[in-house]
Amino acid sequence: MAKGLLFASFDFSTAHADEFHDWYDLEHIPERLRVPGFINAERWISDENPNVAVATYDLDSPAVLHSAPYRAIGYGNASVWTKRVTAMAKRILRFTGEQLVPGDLAAPNGAGALLVASMNVDPAAEPEFNEWYNSEHLPQLGGVRGVLSARRYRSDDADRERRYLALYHMTGVDVARSDAWNKAANTPWTGRMRPHFRDLLVLRCRKYVRK
Repeated sequence: MAKGLLFASFDFSTAHADEFHDWYDLEHIPERLRVPGFINAERWISDENPNVAVATYDLDSPAVLHSAPYRAIGYGNASVWTKRVTAMAKRILRFTGEQLVPGDLAAPNGAGALLVASMNVDPAAEPEFNEWYNSEHLPQLGGVRGVLSARRYRSDDADRERRYLALYHMTGVDVARSDAWNKAANTPWTGRMRPHFRDLLVLRCRKYVRK
């Protein structure tokens, strides 16, 4: 069965930073890791904006987010603290989806950085877009030295903000700025596909370390 993903990113510049991190570390993540089907939880901070936070959760399947244990703590049943903090912070993206490629891979150990790329695509170009991503783009970026894993996801949620998302775990943020990365990311086929991207969001993050 294909694994699922819960992804959330916030700009917390309008919240209290200490409270934001305490909420995530002391309540929000532990609460979710007690839900059957949550495999792990990782936190990241944008390398370009220290007020942007990312959290990623690998799931046994997307169906975990419709289970009774998750519904008991999510959606309208979110805690008072969750409602308080998320009301102060600005949500950048919440994404839930199914892992398309490779399908059943969880996050690797030891990553120091994460690159996120999420987008919509013109419907007419979607078949070629998926062929390009699966056969060229993801394998080439995944083969760059320092990339520990490359995975992509699709959301079928009716209220989704973006349909596709890819995650690249790396040894460090400089991997995504290397000549090898740029060469892999800028092929002729990529150049033909880029005009079909919509709502592109790219986040380059380093591992969050609690102080």
